[in-house]
Amino acid sequence: MFHIAIDGPGGAGKSSIAKAVAKRLDILYVDTGALYRTVGLFVKQNNTDPKNAEAVGALLPSLSIVVKYEGGAQVVYLNGVNYGDAIRTPEMSMYASAVSAIPAVRAFLLETQKEIARHNSVIMDGRDIGTVILPDADVKIFMTASPECRAMRRYNELVAKGQNVKYEDVLAEMNSRDNADSSRDIAPTKAADDAVLFDNSELDFEQSVDAVIAIVREKVGDEANG
Repeated sequence: MFHIAIDGPGGAGKSSIAKAVAKRLDILYVDTGALYRTVGLFVKQNNTDPKNAEAVGALLPSLSIVVKYEGGAQVVYLNGVNYGDAIRTPEMSMYASAVSAIPAVRAFLLETQKEIARHNSVIMDGRDIGTVILPDADVKIFMTASPECRAMRRYNELVAKGQNVKYEDVLAEMNSRDNADSSRDIAPTKAADDAVLFDNSELDFEQSVDAVIAIVREKVGDEANG
């Protein structure tokens, strides 16, 4: 059993690349960002300021998040309901960033993430996986790309889902979230001291997947021959 931690800013391709790596290596993919987005959705549903730590904390006892794997894909249930792409909007990105800065929310989700890793070989992506969630991960990668490159990737992803967005707005929101995530007091976005720094600005999707798998195999050897 082995664990892979991928951290980095939004739009670096962490989730899509991690999913592909998980499939190639036949291990479990854990999308931690979906958990924070789900908390953010619940906060919005309750008309609560996502930056109000006390108010958000008061909601947590009435919040149930269950992670399931259906057809090989991770599905997150919020109080028994799968909201699908409703958690993937730019607005939910900002909500996720806000609630993830609240210690009570991070503590609420920490055990869920650790429990999955205890029983499975996993690749987990987020912003503090290698530093907080899986500090003893066998492989740690900090994945990034230029802000413009990341914004264009996110813009294309949203357009493909039928969302009416502007590139300039996506870039502005991404820069805003980068600043919020890297400057927060609790678990800021940063590379673990022993992480491999991987900038994929000049690589396409398949090249990025191949590069990550090469890093993993160099670290864990025969265990990663899936």
